[in-house]
Amino acid sequence: MSGLGGTSTGEIDASIDEVWATLTAIETIDQWQDGIVGAEPLERDADGQVALAKITADVKVKELSVVTRFSRQAPTKLSWKVEKGDVKKLDGSWTLEDLGGGRTRATYEIEVDPGRMLAMLVRGPVEEKIRQRLVSTRPAELAAQVAKERG
Repeated sequence: MSGLGGTSTGEIDASIDEVWATLTAIETIDQWQDGIVGAEPLERDADGQVALAKITADVKVKELSVVTRFSRQAPTKLSWKVEKGDVKKLDGSWTLEDLGGGRTRATYEIEVDPGRMLAMLVRGPVEEKIRQRLVSTRPAELAAQVAKERG
């Protein structure tokens, strides 16, 4: 296995500012991202936003924890890199595009190298299920959370 990851895009019926507010509330991502079971803030930036967090994920074959550094380019890009943890590499980003009329395009990109030991557990059908969980459903999950927050 060369790594898990990919890109997915979806349109959200909400303004870019609404989507940005949901997206950057790192401490609540476990409430809407499938597989994420914990998001513990470890460090905040000068604006009080989570800059470093311990993220715990259930990837079906094992529960993983990673310490992740976040960077923001408001209101269009949220990026992250794993600094240490149970995977060799986990880099990703959300890119938002204002479509006008209260609509936003959200593009999710992630690159994962689980490392040799975990890669031995994640093969065949399990690999595809994890890729689906990590990539394909993220924009729809974000859209559902934004709609839920709108009431």
